[in-house]
Amino acid sequence: MLVRIGSRGSRLALIQAELAAAWIRRSGVEIALVPITTVGDRDRTKPFGEIGARGVFVKEIEEALLEGRIDVAVHSAKDMTSSDTEGLVVGAYLEREDPRDALCGADRLQPSMRVGTASVRRRAQLLALQPTLSIEPLRGNIDTRLRKRGERGLDAIVLASCGLDRLGLSEEIGYRFPPEEMLPEAGQGSLALQVRFGEEELVSAADDSETRRRVEAERACVFAIGGGCLAPVAAHHDGEKLTALVAADDGSWIERRSGDDPAALAAELAALRS
Repeated sequence: MLVRIGSRGSRLALIQAELAAAWIRRSGVEIALVPITTVGDRDRTKPFGEIGARGVFVKEIEEALLEGRIDVAVHSAKDMTSSDTEGLVVGAYLEREDPRDALCGADRLQPSMRVGTASVRRRAQLLALQPTLSIEPLRGNIDTRLRKRGERGLDAIVLASCGLDRLGLSEEIGYRFPPEEMLPEAGQGSLALQVRFGEEELVSAADDSETRRRVEAERACVFAIGGGCLAPVAAHHDGEKLTALVAADDGSWIERRSGDDPAALAAELAALRS
């Protein structure tokens, strides 16, 4: 039996696809990796909000799965929309790695630094921590953003710790923001293995139940709040409690709430946005 695994074609995405493949091979099947270019990969200059809603890095991969051109889709869970696409289901979440955001190029934030990020979530929280920062848009894969930091003379950039760790670039990290300072994106640090509904057995052995519990709570909360690429919204479950936030784009206000019920947290925070 041949199982075709679809993912984005970046170096990081292919490493992540291989992590999934290692699990699936345990059932004795052959694996073929199928790189797929998404709209988020094709347009690396526009802000995410101008390209489309959250999910710009998964849409084409999901279409390939629905059309039967691949059998398993591997996504960074943070890139997925907050609700499942009709006909598809997350059959497994691999055990979560470091969900924190990382500051690269400096070991702390200082006044008037020029910091690169394309994330409205990161922008809002960075400005809340240090209002005098100059936040500059920065897109591209990890290698590209690290290179552009030097080319543009930025003082620092913010990336996901887990991606740097998986690429063997942990030495680029000057500081890992604790969630109390910068709440991660829902699903950050986790890989989602998506399959067609009814075909979960292809990947079910790879599922980490604790990661699923946490990430599903985060996704449900963000969905209920109404977050997306245009909204500074975040949710993170630390194993004991779920914390979510909403913020102003410029970081002038941020509201956090913690609890056990994603729907109750979302209702409280959604009311603050309106």
